[in-house]
Amino acid sequence: MTTTSATVAAPPAALAPTRRRFTVAEYYAMAKAGIFPPEERVELLDGDVIVMAAILDWHAFVVDWLTENFILSLQGRAQVRIQNPTRLNEYSEPEPDVMLLRRRDDFYSSGHPAPKDVLLLIEVSDSSLSFDRNQKLPRYAAAGIPEVWIVNRPDRRIESYAELVGDEYATVVHYDPGETIAPQAFPDVTLEVGHIVGE
Repeated sequence: MTTTSATVAAPPAALAPTRRRFTVAEYYAMAKAGIFPPEERVELLDGDVIVMAAILDWHAFVVDWLTENFILSLQGRAQVRIQNPTRLNEYSEPEPDVMLLRRRDDFYSSGHPAPKDVLLLIEVSDSSLSFDRNQKLPRYAAAGIPEVWIVNRPDRRIESYAELVGDEYATVVHYDPGETIAPQAFPDVTLEVGHIVGE
């Protein structure tokens, strides 16, 4: 009697769910196709389409106050961009609240600014604080944005992140009411923290 052993093929491994990341080009195609309602504010972060928080009164005030002060102080020295995109990479195009950009004669009409064009990026954070700090900030660092401020309403302070070492900011400074803050690129442009976050 001869005994043979049959080799039974193992069933194919089940495919695990994977994340589908959208590129900037795909994101633009979706917008052009009308997938996003016109009143919905969205941005692309690491391939994910993020619905942005509504702009409430305090948020709008801070953005307007910073805009006016920077425009008055930096005329001819930098471009001030408000709630418009910056292209971090193929998968990320966030829309920060305020950016100071290197001046260009075409005002970036040929394309959104890249990290090398950004001198200072500011996020105004109330309900979005955790997301801005834990999701957006690391991506700004990885992209090489040299300085980021988070206007932190819950703690009534401005957090300054600078001095990139690898993909992280080595210098973190908290500025409180009664103190002044200035962009590293323009140390002569000082702002009263209390005017921004409240005394």
